[in-house]
Amino acid sequence: MDRSATSAFDSRFAHSRRQEADPAEIERGLKEMEMLARVMDRSFSIAGIRFGFDSLIGLVPGIGDAATGLISAYLIWRAHKLGADNAVKAKMMTNAGLDFALGLVPFLGDIGDVFFKANTRNVRLLSRHLKEKHGAGMIDITPKKAG
Repeated sequence: MDRSATSAFDSRFAHSRRQEADPAEIERGLKEMEMLARVMDRSFSIAGIRFGFDSLIGLVPGIGDAATGLISAYLIWRAHKLGADNAVKAKMMTNAGLDFALGLVPFLGDIGDVFFKANTRNVRLLSRHLKEKHGAGMIDITPKKAG
């Protein structure tokens, strides 16, 4: 095999490799992701039940679930950019996939969206992972469960 061709290939695609994010970037990214998860999963409250735009957008047949799926995919992409390990990204994809599949069931899926909150789950999962990975310097920005 021609080594010069391999070197040329490596140099052209070196920019696509994931770089470790610095702690300030991680914290900023987590805050942005938490805000998006809050808007999508916990913006409103009726009779003590919190829900967000994920549940409302999901009411639109077809495109609603696709749109909320894209937002979940964006959160997973951001997790990748912030340095999430493959196992964490796989769990995040599972949560997003379950949320998407659940949303495809008319009406019952929309009720399920109110309680499953995949975006919130994924941001909490990522926050815990990055805190473990980067040590005590990371702050946990996810809200604590009332209880």
